[in-house]
This record gives sequence, structure tokens and C-alpha cells, in this order.
Amino acid sequence: MINFRYHVVSLTAVFLALAIGLVVGTAALNGPVSENLRNNLAALNKDNNVRREQVNKLNDEVNRNQEFANQIAPMLLGGKLTGRKIAVVALPGTEEPAAGVVKMLTVAGATITAQVRVEEKFFDPSTVNELLLLVDELSQPSISTVGLPLNSDGVETASALLARTLYRGTSPTPPTAGDVTAVLAAFAQPGYLTAEEGATGGAEAVVLVAGVPPTDKEAGKKTEYALTMAEQFGQGQPLVVAGDDAGDGNLVAGIRNDPALVAVTSTVDNVSTVQGQVATALVTVERLVQNKVGQYGLATGATSIVPSAAP
Repeated sequence: MINFRYHVVSLTAVFLALAIGLVVGTAALNGPVSENLRNNLAALNKDNNVRREQVNKLNDEVNRNQEFANQIAPMLLGGKLTGRKIAVVALPGTEEPAAGVVKMLTVAGATITAQVRVEEKFFDPSTVNELLLLVDELSQPSISTVGLPLNSDGVETASALLARTLYRGTSPTPPTAGDVTAVLAAFAQPGYLTAEEGATGGAEAVVLVAGVPPTDKEAGKKTEYALTMAEQFGQGQPLVVAGDDAGDGNLVAGIRNDPALVAVTSTVDNVSTVQGQVATALVTVERLVQNKVGQYGLATGATSIVPSAAP
């Protein structure tokens, strides 16, 4: 008869055998497994170093391309806009590309009549009524509010007034510098926009610089408002919209997808790069001097990267 002591001895022997097996197996496999892991780690480190070098080279290439665009800009642009008056309107979040656009327009010889930065508040759906009330009070001797859109869309009405303020228009004399300053100051005081000192009217064309589309809960409405502003600035006047193709609802894509707007508005879709800023100046030349409309850049809807050379 098998007693309890026999069970204890048997189980002890089994566990002892398992322990000895694990020790022996580990010792036998430790060398090959460790060696294999070390080889894999070395290979991964080598691959990571190669990838890092590739990224560094690509970054260096991008920087050199930007430098090349800066250096070649005077040759491409010099004198093409001499004596021409351009206003630059920057939408929220576009300070750096807008400054680059101003630089390239200046290289081309243009006179920048106004630099206006539209603030987030301008496109805030909760300020629509405030904008309408403000516009009602902004009639100036050389800037009339007669004929502005008569509806409840404050962004549309205010955009139409801003366009009337900045453009030369069809009247024999453009808005006076004093009246332009008064209108811009009235919009700036409540925080709707910011304008550089010395702004005047009389622009022959406007470059509207757009950034990444909004992503908050009011993004859809704000995207519509930006498109509305572009529509008002392009009412019978030369307009170039320079933006990026990133994000759903970006302004350039919105214009290119609108049959009416794309027929009268030139666009550039890579304004965040120096190359795009040079292209924006070239497109402004084409739009203003040659009276041609075109879509340029790298995204869907662009016909080429830059306009073809004028004959």
C-alpha cells in the first residue's frame, strides 16, 4: 500500500527534476538566445542611424531649397510689380507666411498699401450681430456703406466693407488715407482685426493669406465665413488666395471646389514655404498684369507649380 510519505517523496522528486531541467535548459539556450538578441539590437540600431541620416539629409535639402528660392527671387520677380499697389490680408494663424508674401511682393517692386491681420473674433459666430451694428456706423466720406449686402450675415457685410476700404474700386478717386484709417481702427478697437500703421486705400489687387482650417466645434461655420470673405474680396476685383492644402475645409480647396469662385480667383496651395511665397508673387503678377486666373501649387486642382512665363 502506497503511503503518504511515498507521495511526498514522489512529488519532491518531480519538482526537483523540473527545476534541474529549467536550469540546464536555460544554461544551454542562454548563449544562442542572448547572441541572437544582441545581433537584432545591433541591426536595429544601425537601421535607426541610417534613417536618422536620411531625415537629416532631407531636412538639409528642404532648407537649401528654401535658401535657393530666396536667392533666386530677385531674378524671377524683380520689377514685375513696379508701381503696382497691393494689399495683403492675413487670416488667423498666418503671421509668418503673410510676412513672407509681403517680402516677395516687395522684391517684385509692389507698393504694399495695407497689411491687415484678421483676428479669430471676426469669424466667431457669436459676433455676427455686433459686426452688423459696427458696419452701420462706419460710413465715411470716401467709403460709403450704401449697396453693401443687406442680410443678417455680419461676416459677409463686414468683408464687403473691408474690400471697399482696401481696393481702389471703380470710382475716379480711391478712399482717402484718413477714411481707410478710420474704418480699420473701428474694426481693430473691438479686436476684429489688426492693421499695420500707414495703411491706405487704392489697392489694385488683394492677396488673402489663409492658414490651417479651424478644428473646434464651430469649425464648419468658420470655414464658411472664410469662404464668404474670399467671395466678397473677389467681387469684380483681382484676388489671389494663398494658403495650404492641409486639413478638411481649407480655404484653397473650398475655392477650387466652387465653380463660380475658381473662375475668378487665383490660388496657391503651398504658401507656408518660401517657394510658395515666391509663387504667390508670380501669381499676383499673372492675375494683375496679365488679367489671368490660375490655380497653382502641389495639391488637387493645381494646374502647375507656378505660372508659365509670360510671352
